[in-house]
Amino acid sequence: MPERGTDAARRRAPFGARLRAAMDTRGPLCVGIDPHPGLLAAWGLNDDAAGLERFSLTVLEAVGEQAAAVKPQVALFERQGAAGIAVLERLLVACKETGVLSVADAKRGDIGSTMAAYADAWLRDGSPLAADSVTLSPYLGYESLRPALDLAYATGRGVFVLGLTSNPEGASVQHVGADRSVAARIVDAAAAENADAGTLGSTGLVIGATVGSALADLDIDLAAANAPILAPGLGAQGATGEDLRRTFGAAYANVLATSSRDILKAGPDRAALREAAVRTLDSLPQP
Repeated sequence: MPERGTDAARRRAPFGARLRAAMDTRGPLCVGIDPHPGLLAAWGLNDDAAGLERFSLTVLEAVGEQAAAVKPQVALFERQGAAGIAVLERLLVACKETGVLSVADAKRGDIGSTMAAYADAWLRDGSPLAADSVTLSPYLGYESLRPALDLAYATGRGVFVLGLTSNPEGASVQHVGADRSVAARIVDAAAAENADAGTLGSTGLVIGATVGSALADLDIDLAAANAPILAPGLGAQGATGEDLRRTFGAAYANVLATSSRDILKAGPDRAALREAAVRTLDSLPQP
């Protein structure tokens, strides 16, 4: 790993420490900013860049004080081309101004100079798309992510690596392995990144809230990984707060529970969105 970052990075606490502080202060809720065409229509907004911006900034204004983080789904901004990416850039700046951590849900993964370019886009100081963290796909091999892992370390940012997802197709890749599953090996690799991180590492994992017994079945010890766990699936996908506590066990204190549709359907009224976020947060048991 690099020994030095930029001057700005040296002034910035590591992502894991900042996330731990946000979760301890505000609670472990991440609100997805997912401007699906159907939601835009339900809010009375056009499916264009202007509608996208109104939707995104309204969500941020409504939940920015309740959530430890927000997670814009990058693909739903890319739908609008350059204008949509410009909205995402403005949203990420607004997150910094609001003081809420951002998780760019981009699921990037490639090799060599292409992976380095993805890292530069999402994790470099001064990049228009720089977020506090970004989701990554390790399925070209975990070490293919090295440019992003190293740049995140150097700039005090974080990553969330896809580990164990709850979509039915995921098991055909993630559960296989002669002596140890692919998912378990990814968790082991993240644990190595976080070994000297202190309270909470900055190399996180994406683990679906509805994976059920898969963690135990695959002999995965998430608590030992010292990793923040981005857990999508709360609410509309069926998971409850008690489900999260049962599923994640000793690692539950490190879970950043993610809800999107269950909160977003309360819009466009800001007060209703805020109340939905508070209800969701209140539904999460104490660690």
